[in-house]
Amino acid sequence: MEIMKCPVCGQALARDNRTWRCANRHSYDMAKEGYVNLLSAHKSGELMGDNKEMALSRRDFLNKGYYAPLADAVTECLSRYSADCDTVLDICCGEGYYTAYAAEHLDRRFYGFDLSKNMVRLAAKRKLDAQFFVANIAAIPIADGAVKAAFHLFAPFHAAEFRRVIADDGVILTAIPGRDHLYGLKEVLYDQPYRNDEKEPSAEGLTVIERIRVRGEITLNTHEDINALFQMTPYYYHTPSDGMKRLEECTALTTPIEFIIIVYKRA
Repeated sequence: MEIMKCPVCGQALARDNRTWRCANRHSYDMAKEGYVNLLSAHKSGELMGDNKEMALSRRDFLNKGYYAPLADAVTECLSRYSADCDTVLDICCGEGYYTAYAAEHLDRRFYGFDLSKNMVRLAAKRKLDAQFFVANIAAIPIADGAVKAAFHLFAPFHAAEFRRVIADDGVILTAIPGRDHLYGLKEVLYDQPYRNDEKEPSAEGLTVIERIRVRGEITLNTHEDINALFQMTPYYYHTPSDGMKRLEECTALTTPIEFIIIVYKRA
């Protein structure tokens, strides 16, 4: 059973070879990589979200396993809160690393979407048994209550849409930075580095049922990896010039990583 819906009229989308169509004859062709763009026609996923270079940098960084502890913890949660053949949605999937990790260990029906066509293209190139699409988190083209489990890592939190797409007995997992996450990087960037406040997102209509803390330490031995990590953080957009200079001179970095996975169900 397909769970995607038309972004124009809300009718169910059905796949016919390499085209998705609804009853009102709106149609969306699959790209050669296998994903489908469900953004409104006047928008361009090519120009929204991360650019091609940032997408490639993120993919290469994650593929080296630096965030494997988080991927492992998310996969373990999915194994407990869903069963074989259940539908799992990766919200703001990026280049597909976490879906790929979970798909190696679990038999689920995986879907994933992102605002960035560059990211979704890379996710589709992983050749997983999954359907990836370009879409907006504020209007997810998924039928009401169609998802048994969803996960959402380091992206804007849209509680109303999340509550709508998960089933009555479904869950959504999100992750926020723990207190010491990337403190070693902050020591390079800032004269007065700070700890994270672990503030949880506003989640009206959702109830927390579990919190899981994931800790580790990573060492990056190339400037390429250090810069890739930096580009994945909000610090990329507001680092002082002296911090940027120190980063440019940095050839090795050891830092703690720390995440808090929060599991919600519908209230």
